[in-house]
Amino acid sequence: MRLLSVIGARPQFVKASPLSLELRKLHTEVLLHTGQHYDPDLSQVFFDELGLPPPDYHLGIGSGPHGKQTGLMLAAIEELLLRERPQAVVVTGDTNSTLAGALAAAKLGVPVAHVEAGLRSFNHAMPEELNRIIADHLSTWLFAPAQSSREHLAREGVTGGVHVVGDVMADAIRMHGERARMRSTAIPRLGLEEGRYYLATVHRAENTDDEKRLRAIFDGFARLDRPVVLPLHPRTRRRLEELSLRPSSLIRLAEPQGYLDMLRLLEGAACLLTDSGGMQKEAYYLARPCVTLRDETEWTETVDVGWNTLAGADSERIVASVRSMIGEPRPQRPTLYGDGYAARRIAAILAGEAA
Repeated sequence: MRLLSVIGARPQFVKASPLSLELRKLHTEVLLHTGQHYDPDLSQVFFDELGLPPPDYHLGIGSGPHGKQTGLMLAAIEELLLRERPQAVVVTGDTNSTLAGALAAAKLGVPVAHVEAGLRSFNHAMPEELNRIIADHLSTWLFAPAQSSREHLAREGVTGGVHVVGDVMADAIRMHGERARMRSTAIPRLGLEEGRYYLATVHRAENTDDEKRLRAIFDGFARLDRPVVLPLHPRTRRRLEELSLRPSSLIRLAEPQGYLDMLRLLEGAACLLTDSGGMQKEAYYLARPCVTLRDETEWTETVDVGWNTLAGADSERIVASVRSMIGEPRPQRPTLYGDGYAARRIAAILAGEAA
C-alpha cells in the first residue's frame, strides 16, 4: 500500500522508529511531520537518535491554541492527501496531529489506521481523550495495545477492524534500550548517582496551566528524600517564569533530553514521577516504579499490577506514594502490552488487507 504517516510530537517520533522500519519493508511510506513539536530538543534530536528517515513533508505548524493549530494542520494535510493520493493514512496516539490526520483523511474517503487505539482515561476535559475517541471512530483499522482497549471500543460499538497487536513503544525500547545504556552519559553529566535520584516530567496543560496544581506538585517534589531531576518542557519553563515559581534546591532543572538519555535516566532512577502517558509504560518496561501526577490514567493495567500509582497534584499523596512505591518490594511484572513486535504485526495486517 501507499501510506501517508502523520507524526508531530515527541511520543510519535518514538513510535515511528519501529513503525516506519516495518512499514517500509512491505509498503511505500510517505512521512509527514506537522511541526507540532518544533523545538529541536523535542523534535530533530529524535530523528537523529532513532534513525528515522527525514520527513517527506514538514508543515512547520508550531504551537498555538488547539483550534487554530488543528485547523492549520487539517487544511495542510488535506492538500497533501490530494497531491499524494495514499491508499491509507496512519496516525498514532492522541495528539492534535492525530486528530487532524484522521479527520482530513476521513473527509476525503481515505481509510485511516490508528495505532494505539482504544485507550480511555474517561476524562473528557483532556484534549488527548477527545482526540483519541474521534480518531478511533473515524478509523478502518484500530491497532490496540491490549485487550482492555478492545473492550473499551466494543462498549462504544466499535468492533470491526480492531486488532490487539501490542504496544509499539515496547518495540522502541527493545530496539534502543541497549544503545541507551552504551551511549548515554546523562547520569554522570547531570551529577547523579545510579538509584539515588528521582526522575520527573511535568508538561500536561491540566498541571501547568493550573497554578494551584503546579505549585502543589513542586511542593511535593521539594519534600522528597532524594534529588528530583526535571527535564523542563518549554511550556513548563514558561509557566515557572510567569508565576515566579522558584523550585527547591532539591529539584534539579535540566534541558529537555533526547530519547536515549531519557531512557538511561529512567533506568537509573529510584522512581519516576510523571504526567506523561508514554513514560508510564516506559517505566514499566524498564522495571521502574511510577507515580503518576494525574487523577486518572489510560494505562490502567500498570496500576492494577502494582507498578504505577495515581497521586494527582496533591503534595501529601505525592510524598506518600513515592515512599510506598520504593519502600515495598514490587510484585512481578506480567507482560501487559505484547512482546515488542507490534509494528511488524501492523505492517503485516495492512499488507494482508492490500492483498
